[in-house]
Amino acid sequence: MTTALGKSDLPGKLVVISGPSGVGKSTVVKQVLDRLAGRLVPSISATTREPRSGEQDGVDYYFLSSEQFAQRREAGDFLETAEVFGRGHWYGTLWSAVRPSLAAGKWVLLEIDVAGAEEVLRQFQNALTIFIQPSTIEELERRLRSRATETAADIERRLEVARREIALASRYKFQVVNDTVSQAVEEIVTILQNEGILDD
Repeated sequence: MTTALGKSDLPGKLVVISGPSGVGKSTVVKQVLDRLAGRLVPSISATTREPRSGEQDGVDYYFLSSEQFAQRREAGDFLETAEVFGRGHWYGTLWSAVRPSLAAGKWVLLEIDVAGAEEVLRQFQNALTIFIQPSTIEELERRLRSRATETAADIERRLEVARREIALASRYKFQVVNDTVSQAVEEIVTILQNEGILDD
């Protein structure tokens, strides 16, 4: 189904940002979006996990049942999908969340994992890819443990996934180390400016 969408003819551009869990992606991405408001728009992901406290459907995520997600995946409604951390929770980017903005000439930001990024690149070879790195794996572990929201086993599983993702970071066009949020935001904004996001 996706072959009929005229992907290469869409005037906008996809920006893919990935990085291991705990590296501070969401904080960095939010500030980048604030800095480039009107030029860069976020794609809201769909997920089968339950909403967390304060999360709103259609704002933070599109919350779908496992059955709804599977049906929409089968129908070709997703640009990319991935099962995260082997827990049975699926995440994905709906075409309906990106195609209208791309058609309007907007730059659309996808905050997705490495597997999802590879799926996107198979369809959008000109997507701009940025990988956010931790300064060290030890610092990443410190951040994960300081959140105190997961068991030791969960943290070890996240660190195992993080090591695999970091090993694939060279596949991204740009890599940014998140030593401080302000510095990482500044680097990503500069990258996007150099790539032409502010060009008329």
